Amino acid sequence: MYEPRFYRERNANNRLKRFNVTYKETDLLILAPLKLNEFCFTMVRKLRKKLDFYLEENPLFREAVKPLRPGPKAPREALEMAQYSALMGVGPMAAVAGLFAERTGQKVLEHTDEVIVENGGDIFVSVKEDCRVGVYAGRGSAFENRLALKIRAEETPLGISSSSGKMGPSLNFGEADSVTVLSPSTLLADAAATAISNRIREDEDIQLALEWSKGFEDIKGVVIIKGDKVGFQGDIEIVKR
Repeated sequence: MYEPRFYRERNANNRLKRFNVTYKETDLLILAPLKLNEFCFTMVRKLRKKLDFYLEENPLFREAVKPLRPGPKAPREALEMAQYSALMGVGPMAAVAGLFAERTGQKVLEHTDEVIVENGGDIFVSVKEDCRVGVYAGRGSAFENRLALKIRAEETPLGISSSSGKMGPSLNFGEADSVTVLSPSTLLADAAATAISNRIREDEDIQLALEWSKGFEDIKGVVIIKGDKVGFQGDIEIVKR
């Protein structure tokens, strides 16, 4: 079910042009120096059709909640989703939103030198100036409209993905208000956010999940919010929104 992404109206970047690309359930907000609506729509539609065809032929790939080895005829994108999700111990669809954000961003960078692609809780960022990305933990959260991550331009391209046991349509078995992961791979960030969120049931799980995430070199930072508790680890800078 589609949920209105009201938080998009809070975007304060006046330097980049913004446009939306929507195809079926895929709904991207893109910020770039140029508006490339038709180019991005064509790319997203092609990728979506390729994955839809594979999922129709391989429904277990869509339904799996644990790592699954793709078949021999799987497209490269499905192989990558399976690879990154397997590292995190979750099903391959846990990386699909990150895939669309990253692939779209990479294609835009063939035509310009900056881009931000937001696909729900998953963001691909490649910028020339530092920026801030808000951490959203839901309406009524103790941290609503209070926290943001400072993203340093020299550390991009970067994937920033969030998962929640309280919000959104994605399958999640945890109780965290919000888990945000930073990684050079948006697919890995997406799968990791789901895996970490699944581990959060009680307040004491926050520290355990943070310690677990330290075992992965490509997880550069994690922020976990549950109720009035927040925990973080890694090379991140938290600032006020």
